Amino acid sequence: MSDVGPAKGRCVCGAVRVAAAGASRHVAACHCGTCRRWGGGPLMAVDCGTEVGFEGEEHIAVYESSAWAERGFCRRCGSHLFYRLKAERRYFVPVGLFDDLEQPVFDEEVFVEEKPSFYAFANRTEKLTGPELYARYAPPGG
Repeated sequence: MSDVGPAKGRCVCGAVRVAAAGASRHVAACHCGTCRRWGGGPLMAVDCGTEVGFEGEEHIAVYESSAWAERGFCRRCGSHLFYRLKAERRYFVPVGLFDDLEQPVFDEEVFVEEKPSFYAFANRTEKLTGPELYARYAPPGG
């Protein structure tokens, strides 16, 4: 089975549709305080790379959540649509938006040092702290 493939989905009200040419089937949970504040719990998303398209763009609002990233949501229903790295225009899309993501696998958790103690996942996952995540994915010289 391929690690990436096309996937399509939509927000709750259907005003915004998303199509990702290369959605990973690997799901990661982010426990950082911003993600938890944004959605009331960890963000569970898949890396969709840069080839992501939207229908209903007039319904998308974008919030600059840090110097390096922004978050998109539907203006009509409030669905979270993406976390996007600004420099690369790389999208991480909540897994729940997709109708046809083939056999997703939850296998990574990030910002584990920020995870509150009142929940835990049973899945065996790779667990990275914020500094470990930055060390792994930060651009050279960045």
